[in-house]
Amino acid sequence: MLPVKDLEAKKHMQISELLKQFSVCGGFTAKKLADGLEIMKKMLSEKDCTIFLSFPACIVATGIRGVLKEIIRRKFVDVVITTCGTLDHDLARIWKDYYHGSFALDDVKLAEQDIHRIGNVIVPKENYGEILEKKLQPMLKEIYEENKNLATYELVWEIGKRIAKEENAKESIIYWAWKNKIPIIIPGITDGAVGAQLWIFWESKRDFVINIMKDEHLLSDMIFTSKKTGALIIGGGISKHHTIWWNQFKGGLDYAVYITTAVEWDGSLSGAPPREAISWKKLKVEAKYVQIEGDATILLPLLFYALIDEIPERLREKTS
Repeated sequence: MLPVKDLEAKKHMQISELLKQFSVCGGFTAKKLADGLEIMKKMLSEKDCTIFLSFPACIVATGIRGVLKEIIRRKFVDVVITTCGTLDHDLARIWKDYYHGSFALDDVKLAEQDIHRIGNVIVPKENYGEILEKKLQPMLKEIYEENKNLATYELVWEIGKRIAKEENAKESIIYWAWKNKIPIIIPGITDGAVGAQLWIFWESKRDFVINIMKDEHLLSDMIFTSKKTGALIIGGGISKHHTIWWNQFKGGLDYAVYITTAVEWDGSLSGAPPREAISWKKLKVEAKYVQIEGDATILLPLLFYALIDEIPERLREKTS
């Protein structure tokens, strides 16, 4: 029986200290966030643990892109599984700005003005599809001349290599994935603006292949050579499922931290809690896990900055 303790206000308190207080305050999601920090620290301290990161594209349209970039720059993870929109937003924001908007904006008026809305972020048309077409088609031509058969992670690295000279390259998730040779795997590669550019290019170069089976081969190698695996899973959808799906082939994840707003009662994979994954052997019975309910744009920075208070850089070389 642990007593509930009150939070204490302290001047210049580090975020890690705040989360330590969360761990004893007995308060609902706060305690889960503190538990998530301890699981992440354990994951990072395991010499032979391959760490997965999965997330949806929407948060890349926000300043949370900077947190995701830092996770990859600091080599806190070994592989990323995400959606095509991550490439869209990460690349577009190298060259153009996204802007503050509101959930309450009139979408009919926005459409008339050629402005897209992502929650409370707005994006002029020229800052999204148009800039991506202008920049990507010449890149794809160069890539095609060197390699006509690429996995999605290889495509991401090729793009990362070519944006390295851009002024804002070091703000990019893709740049650091290439720099650190961390694979970014996109199972639904055609489902976004970058995917549309790939299709446009393919219409004139039919021997250009984005080979998703090469992605699966890489995941197979990583899974079957890893002694342990862990995952930070933000949101749901194909990114979450592909992460836990592959881990069933080694008996399940050893560690998992979920951050989600989805509900369980509709039967969706996005809302399925870690304990459901145990029934599929996607998560081990003895795994250390937590599901933290809430908005990732609040919870992920708190978790990450608390983590780097205690572990500024990855403590080991990647073994995968």
